[in-house]
Parts: sequence; structure tokens; C-alpha cells
Amino acid sequence: MAYAVFKTGGKQYRVQEGDTLDVEKIDAEVGSEAKFEEVLLTNNGSDISVGAPFVDGAVVTAKVVDQFRGKKGVAFKFKRRQGYHKTKGFRRHMTKLEITSIG
Repeated sequence: MAYAVFKTGGKQYRVQEGDTLDVEKIDAEVGSEAKFEEVLLTNNGSDISVGAPFVDGAVVTAKVVDQFRGKKGVAFKFKRRQGYHKTKGFRRHMTKLEITSIG
């Protein structure tokens, strides 16, 4: 059960080969390959390598499956007793990845 923890978009993800996950937008074409070199931890089943801050030579490779926009979110501001309230909606730009290899 090999897995790795890598960092992208200000977040950390624990992945195995074959996993699919949604991350903050990466500038890559659909069908292309993305490499993540900011690997914080790797486990190949028998031993664990922890980086300080990154593991040397470790790379997580993924295939870009889709570029899409996430669910709608709402930012609501108000000040009590002032009659002030403001609603603003947003949708994040996301990238769907399929992990192909951990090395």
C-alpha cells in the first residue's frame, strides 16, 4: 500500500496510485501530465520517508482529467443593528486529477 502526501494550491493531499481528486486550478491541458515535486511524505509499504520540508527526488505524477468550476459558495457579510448586509457568490476553478505514479 504505497502512498504519498504532496502539496499543491496551499493544501496537502494523501494519495495512492489510481486515486482521483479535485485540486485548485492547475494551468495544464486536459489529457496532459502534471508532476508535483513538493512531496512531504512517501510510504512504499515497508518504510516511510519524511521530508524536511520535502523528500528529495520524490515525484507524484498525475493525468489531468478535467478543468471545471466547483460548487457555488456564498460569502455573507453583515453588521448588526446597522441595516448592512451583503451577499456575494463564487465558484472556484478546479482541476480533476488521476494519480498515475508515485516515485
